[in-house]
Amino acid sequence: LCYMTKCPYVPPHEWAVDFPHLMLRAKAVNFREGRAARRDKLLASTDAAGRLAGIPVVTQAANIAMSSRSLRVRLDKRLGIAADAPLPRYAGAGERRQLRRAPARIEPQAGERTTGKIALFATCFGRYHAPGEPDDLRTVFEHNDVAVVPVPGERCCGMPKFELGDLDAVERLKEANLKTLVGLLDDGCDMVAPVPSCVLMFRQELPLMFPDDADLQRLSHRVFDPAEYLMLRRREGLLNDDFRRSLGKVAYHAACHTRVQNVGLKARELLALVPDTEVIVIERCSGHDGTYAVRSECRDAAVRIGRPAARKAEQSVPDYFTGDCTLARRHLTSLMESGVKSLHPMSLLKVAYGI
Repeated sequence: LCYMTKCPYVPPHEWAVDFPHLMLRAKAVNFREGRAARRDKLLASTDAAGRLAGIPVVTQAANIAMSSRSLRVRLDKRLGIAADAPLPRYAGAGERRQLRRAPARIEPQAGERTTGKIALFATCFGRYHAPGEPDDLRTVFEHNDVAVVPVPGERCCGMPKFELGDLDAVERLKEANLKTLVGLLDDGCDMVAPVPSCVLMFRQELPLMFPDDADLQRLSHRVFDPAEYLMLRRREGLLNDDFRRSLGKVAYHAACHTRVQNVGLKARELLALVPDTEVIVIERCSGHDGTYAVRSECRDAAVRIGRPAARKAEQSVPDYFTGDCTLARRHLTSLMESGVKSLHPMSLLKVAYGI
C-alpha cells in the first residue's frame, strides 16, 4: 500500500523506489546469511506443520497445547511465540474431509471474463485450520452454477516463505503447484482462493519473481478473489441474486492484501446486494501481518495497531463482522469485547442465500 498510495518516489520517478520489495530483498539476504530465527522458520513451514497435525493424536495434542496457559508460557520463553496471542486450532480429520467431497455436476456457462468453472485453491489455512471456509465458498459458487474443482495435491502458495526471505523454498513451491494449476487452466478453469495473500502471491509476487515463466504469467491473469469473481459474474448477468435473508449491519474489514490488488472492495459491493443489509467499511491495518502478531517481541505493537480497527467495528454495533483475510479478522475479533459473530464473506453469503 505504501507503493500504491503513499511513497512519492515510485516509478516513473527517477529514483524508482519500490520500498516493499527492497525490504523483501533485505529479508532474502538475511535468510541466506543464516540469520533467520528458528521460530520464524517454524511459523513459515505451514505445510510441514499441517501434515504433522493431520495425524489424529497429534491434532488433539496440538490443540490442547495451544489452549494450555502453562505450555503457552513455556512456548513464549523458548521460541518467542506470544503466550497471549490466539493461535488457530487444527481441524480434525472429519472436518478436512469436507474439502474432498465429490464436485456437483454443473455445466459451466462462460461469461466475457469468467469460464464458469473454478479451481479452488483452499490455502494452508483452509486445509489445516478452517476447512469450513473454502467449503462455504464452494457451496456459494455451486449455488451460482459455477463448477468447482478442488486443486489436487495443493501446496502452500509460498507467501510465508516469501516474507521470511527463503526464495529457494518459494521457487520449489511454485514448481510443485504450477504443473497442476496449468493443467486445470487447460481444462477450462479459472482459479479462486479464499485468502487474499494467496491470490496476491499468484497474481503479483510470483510473476514479478519469475517474469520469464510463460505458464505463471498466464496463470496470473486467471486468478481471482472470490468476491471479485462473483461480481464479474454479476456484470455478465450470471449471478444468483435470490437472497433469502437480510444480514442487517455488517462491519467489513478491508484487508491490506485485498486493497493492494487494486480491484476495489468487491466483498463490500457483493454483500451490499443483499436486501436490508448495511456494510460499514474499515480500511485500517489489522496489525496481524502474517506472523507479526504472534511473535513475542511484536505482540504489543500488533495489538496497538489493531485496536483502532477493532474499536471502529464495535462502535458500529454490527450483526456480523467480516473481512477477506481470516487471520486479520480473527486477530481483530480477539481484541473485541462484544462477542460479535465473525464470518468469512463467503460464509456470510451462504447465510444470505439460506443454504
